[in-house]
Amino acid sequence: MSQTRHNWTKQEILDIYNKPLMELLYEAATIHRKNHDPNVVQVSTLLSIKTGGCSEDCGYCPQAARYHTNIEGNDLMTVQQVKAQALRAKSTGSSRVCMGAAWRNVKDGEEFDQVLEMVRTINKLDMEVCCTLGMITENQAQRLAEAGLYAYNHNLDSSEEYYKEVISTRGYQDRLDTIDNVRKTNVTVCSGGIIGMGENVEDRAGMLVALSTLNPQPESTPINALVAVEGTPLEDQKPVSIWEMIRMVATTRIVMPETQVRLSAGRTQMTREGQAMCFFAGANSIFAGDKLLTTPNPDVNEDMEMFKMLGLNPQKPFTKKVQPQTVEAAESQFEALGEKPKWTRPEHTIERNEAAKTKAKLVKN
Repeated sequence: MSQTRHNWTKQEILDIYNKPLMELLYEAATIHRKNHDPNVVQVSTLLSIKTGGCSEDCGYCPQAARYHTNIEGNDLMTVQQVKAQALRAKSTGSSRVCMGAAWRNVKDGEEFDQVLEMVRTINKLDMEVCCTLGMITENQAQRLAEAGLYAYNHNLDSSEEYYKEVISTRGYQDRLDTIDNVRKTNVTVCSGGIIGMGENVEDRAGMLVALSTLNPQPESTPINALVAVEGTPLEDQKPVSIWEMIRMVATTRIVMPETQVRLSAGRTQMTREGQAMCFFAGANSIFAGDKLLTTPNPDVNEDMEMFKMLGLNPQKPFTKKVQPQTVEAAESQFEALGEKPKWTRPEHTIERNEAAKTKAKLVKN
């Protein structure tokens, strides 16, 4: 096992990222093999349980209510609908279901109670359950843990400096505070970011500094390539090259040796050869299914064909951590507190976000 460091500097990470590619790949692959089975890849299914209508202004997101992206919104799914989707995912090789709701933050009430029941239901199917629901308090995190939640996703998106160029409706510290609230439970942390939003390499290194200096480091880190959606402020961004993805995956593997590095959004733009290079560089988790919340994703059958070609095997559930015990609602030690935390709203102006908002108003009118 490689020793995990929590004091990486930006310059050290930049030096790794900019190494000659063959040296970078060799180092990353060596560390990967010391900490993981190189022929095993976790397969997760991402399910949008509540789509659209989000009050945030994230420049990359088609679910923001203020932009016009032709995304079809839906109310919160029922527990039975989610169970059916989870069973389908399990039958095609997924060991984890990640449920995403287009919320700024969790609010106590009937909808959150319904999500807790979804968590209980999926955990009883012997699948890992992950949620991404926005900011949460410590009490809400404890309630999710009781229900049997395995992981909570809350991405940092980018460096703290560049974050302000993408989002104006929430603060970076709120992201860190939410991760801290999750850490007060037995739930694992999933946190990563997006490349290709116009940031520079220093920002990518800055994001990895923020993630790698967490103690413990996230158990899972998604590396997303921006999928530019028409109507969003970032609709004109050019796709990142496969070489940038490979470098980012390899660098993440080196500075976060025990973390599962997830190849996430943007895989439809990658060849199988490109994805194989990412697996060699240390990626050992993917999202399967035809959609990632709202953006396209490779068909699960294509992924299984690729696995067969590369000699990869899907990771079994609860390989890294034992299955959480589910506590039924009637036996819960934690109750809804009706909290109203004051999550920050910086509300500085991002010109391209404002332009997209104005354009959406004209289209809607």
